[in-house]
Amino acid sequence: MTNPEPENGYQPPESDKPKVGVGPHPKPWPTDEIYDPELLADGDRRNVVDQYRYWTVDAIKTDLDRKRHKFHVAIENWQHDLNIGTIVRTANAFLAAEVHIVGKRRWNRRGAMVTDRYQHVRHHPTPEALAEWAAENTITIVGIDNLPGSTDLHDSPLPESCVLVFGQEGPGLSDGMRDVVTQCRSIPQFGSTRSINAGVAAGIAMHTWITQHVAS
Repeated sequence: MTNPEPENGYQPPESDKPKVGVGPHPKPWPTDEIYDPELLADGDRRNVVDQYRYWTVDAIKTDLDRKRHKFHVAIENWQHDLNIGTIVRTANAFLAAEVHIVGKRRWNRRGAMVTDRYQHVRHHPTPEALAEWAAENTITIVGIDNLPGSTDLHDSPLPESCVLVFGQEGPGLSDGMRDVVTQCRSIPQFGSTRSINAGVAAGIAMHTWITQHVAS
């Protein structure tokens, strides 16, 4: 007779759990300023690719700045949407130039998993402020929403220099944002639901830009 599983499922002891990252760096330690002495001594358990093991946050951010892509991501923040952190994390994964928070300055960082440390984040109080910034920098504002008149995300390439804008979970793009977007794209869907999660939509749109301008 087998032992019944605990009510909440088996939880291995801390000592048996796989450790993320790497332990202390073997000596002699590298002396380049990109390395963090504390990480060299204690190990680097951060969620970073192997290339950046033991690097300081500033060194990682500086290196990323040399190769960032030409697309930006903007997220409306009127209700402290929990998706914002996820979108910031995805923007880091696809190396967006910047993330723009439109609306309230404070946003829920939990889903970002500290990736905002490596990502430029800019705040705009209103959609009009975002539009002014985009005009000054010759960047096309592309709304991602399944609004009437939207064109399929895959019908034509996204502009190379653009800011992909996502609305709040539920209401989507605000009326003010709909007024400033240059174009609006929709993601094809095939099931019964009318819309998909904003964080998922952001990942699809960013990956589409990558396949059109980087991976092709």
